[in-house]
Amino acid sequence: MIGLIENSGSIPKAGYLMSLVESIFKEGGHLQAALQLDHRTQQYAMALAVADSLESGKPLLFEAGTGVGKSLAYLIPGIIHAVSTERPCVISSHTISLQEQIRSKDLKICRELFKAVSELKSFAGFKIALMVGRGNYCCTTRLKNALKDAQSAQADLFPSDERNDLIRLAKWSAESNNGVIQELSPPPLPNVWDAINADSSTCSRKNCDPASCFYQRARQQLQQANCVIVNHSLLFALINAGMPPSGDQPGILLPDDFVILDEAHRIPAIATDHFGIHLSNYAVDRALKRLYNPRTKRGALKKEGDLYDFAAIEDALAANHEFFNYLHDTFLTQKAVRRLHEPEFCENILSGPLKAVAERLAARIQKTDDERQQDELRDHRNRLLSYGEAINGFITLAEEGHVHWLERGGKKSQTITLRSAPLDVAPELRETLFSRHTAAVLTSATLSNGNSLERFQTQVGAEAAEAQLESSPFNYPEHTRLFIAQDAPLPKPGAGRLDLDYLANMICWCSRRVEGGTLVLFTSHFDLRQVHERCTDFFKKNKRPLFCQGLHHGRSELTRHFAEAGNGILLGTDSFWTGVDVPGPALSQVIITRLPFEHPGHPVSEARSEHCRMQGGNPFAELAIPDAVMRFRQGVGRLIRQHRDRGNIVVLDARILTKPYGRHFLEALPIPTYERFNRNNRESVFDNAAFS
Repeated sequence: MIGLIENSGSIPKAGYLMSLVESIFKEGGHLQAALQLDHRTQQYAMALAVADSLESGKPLLFEAGTGVGKSLAYLIPGIIHAVSTERPCVISSHTISLQEQIRSKDLKICRELFKAVSELKSFAGFKIALMVGRGNYCCTTRLKNALKDAQSAQADLFPSDERNDLIRLAKWSAESNNGVIQELSPPPLPNVWDAINADSSTCSRKNCDPASCFYQRARQQLQQANCVIVNHSLLFALINAGMPPSGDQPGILLPDDFVILDEAHRIPAIATDHFGIHLSNYAVDRALKRLYNPRTKRGALKKEGDLYDFAAIEDALAANHEFFNYLHDTFLTQKAVRRLHEPEFCENILSGPLKAVAERLAARIQKTDDERQQDELRDHRNRLLSYGEAINGFITLAEEGHVHWLERGGKKSQTITLRSAPLDVAPELRETLFSRHTAAVLTSATLSNGNSLERFQTQVGAEAAEAQLESSPFNYPEHTRLFIAQDAPLPKPGAGRLDLDYLANMICWCSRRVEGGTLVLFTSHFDLRQVHERCTDFFKKNKRPLFCQGLHHGRSELTRHFAEAGNGILLGTDSFWTGVDVPGPALSQVIITRLPFEHPGHPVSEARSEHCRMQGGNPFAELAIPDAVMRFRQGVGRLIRQHRDRGNIVVLDARILTKPYGRHFLEALPIPTYERFNRNNRESVFDNAAFS
């Protein structure tokens, strides 16, 4: 049984969970009495809805505005249900920051509550497991074998720098508790990690002892856990890889599980990214050279392979180079992204050579008695066969209802990637989330347009799900001032980008007016870089820390530095519209430079627009505006993170006032009143609207 807890008792009667949850979250309930936490009517409503969903096994979509306390509203019912029924509760989120909050704060509150209340004590021993991809773990069996190879007659399999790194990792593994790559600084050399990570058939219960193998230990903990924490990307990667229970057996990821997906507004985009093809020239080249690298004369076949094996690999490497070079020269010299409309757009010269190498590997597997070698070669063979099938399917545009495109990227723009994605992820999500005979709860602060969840229901295939919306308990009218620029120019070709000068001027002026920090949200990386150049000297002169996405630090580290500064200015785009949680004066102002419409030229957006038009719809009204409004709500939501927070929202896009669609954005704002301003009257407008 997954999720075993000693003496947990028999499966509870219907209504047991609802009754307990009510006693915990009601006014004067256990949360208030035992932990002195505030009663929130919205949190109470959400906790009851989650409990009902878990008991009935029916899906639930729940928008809970900022400050509702949604983590406890789903964790407490989820853990009680998991322990009572001996079923695993899978909690999935998008951002690392929310994962850390759940693990380091919210789950501790749950345990504290259970320990403090006599009728809840049986739930206090709940077990937690964090799920990460198996390729993130060190396998001590593979590490031991790699060390043997490095010290034996096969030492030339590892050059000196890799041998040194291998020795470093051996010392680290002897002291590590979790054995995950994220602990290593500097990170390991790619070839070394490939040789020792757990993403191999060699790492199995047959070969590895959970007492010493990090992955097998983590797997054992996972099987015993009541609460399994995962991120959306891995969740959908595992679903797409076929991990879910087969047939009609209940469960979405693990047998008989139930899932709760926080930050669920990201689900359509993440599912779109995973339910398709994603294969690059780099991945194929790397897979072949892991078998045998003609330049270094090293690889998994160095010992067992013969001249025919090496020749087949060299032929495949040459075909890989020729195939992707042709795609680059034919389709990607002018544009970094190119959509494909017709099948058989090029000759498939690569699948054959990959299959030939796979056949050589099959023969090699038959000839060796070394089980470890057989497992390793079988993994390589399966990978090459899957690559060949993916390439063939891509060239023939085999997947109906998918859009196919090519991408050029990487540090030197030399990585060519085959991409495909479904036009509509609703059928996939309906099958993988909502037709698995178990509960699926999707929640976020922004699932609706501010009034209805109907569009999100349609997007994710959850038309039959219960949908509820609870607004934020925060007092936005008292704690928020909203300013909209009337004179903000839009970009015009040949105008010398006066709009960027305007943005820089306004950002500097508005930021100087608040003592705390300012988050500036962009829709364009180019605009962000240009404004950063224009603002650097100003903020340096005024001794204000300026942080810019893409310059020095990653997203999490950049946000942490900004929060610690207290009066910094953070310029961000893309992911900074969501997931930034900086309470207090360190974030006292949010500036939105443009209404966040997606670039219409991306293949997926373009294809969805075409499909909408073919159905007689209006893509701008039905797709572009709703998506932009939701992202706008997410950006605005960065400002007020706790009851005491207050600050300004500044919109530097006059279209919100001048275009008919502007009313959709205005209606999505948390307060009904706003102040118009321009460069001439901004001083008096901001002074008159200042907090008393």
